[in-house]
Amino acid sequence: MTKIRSTTVCAVIHNGEVAIGADGQATMGNTVAKSNVKKIRKLQDGKIVTGFAGSTADAFTLLEKFDEKLNAFGGSMKRAAIELAKEWRTDRYLRKLEAMMIVADKEEVLVISGTGDVLEPDNQIATIGSGSMYAQSAALALKKHAGDKLSAEDIVRESLNIAADICIYTNHNLVIEKVK
Repeated sequence: MTKIRSTTVCAVIHNGEVAIGADGQATMGNTVAKSNVKKIRKLQDGKIVTGFAGSTADAFTLLEKFDEKLNAFGGSMKRAAIELAKEWRTDRYLRKLEAMMIVADKEEVLVISGTGDVLEPDNQIATIGSGSMYAQSAALALKKHAGDKLSAEDIVRESLNIAADICIYTNHNLVIEKVK
């Protein structure tokens, strides 16, 4: 079976702003299957923004579960993330899902994985997906030297563009959202 690869997602908190973005590429084997996949979603009227990497169907399943958890816990992102990770790890069906998520609100960014991890990344930068290490390296350097010259959105955009220049599974069709 041909493995579907896709995505670089990057989230940054900088100077009180939070932005999250992703490229639009989905690759099947050595072929670009789709170049404009929307991997960023707003929840809770834009107060929480999510990005996903991995199998699209699996990611949508997790997104729906995360939204259910948000509603069950009054919009508390961290609590919803922890409860989703616990269920993801223990539920036989969910355990087989192959995806990761970044979730962000106006104060923090979290990475949620199927191994039960809910990680609050160092340096207020989170990346997942095929080009994640390229985007993370770029975001770290940009944030370190940006001061007030770049916004969180600028850092996310430039980091994803650098990843797209290097990673064959990442393209320049970017969707970037700021958290309200």
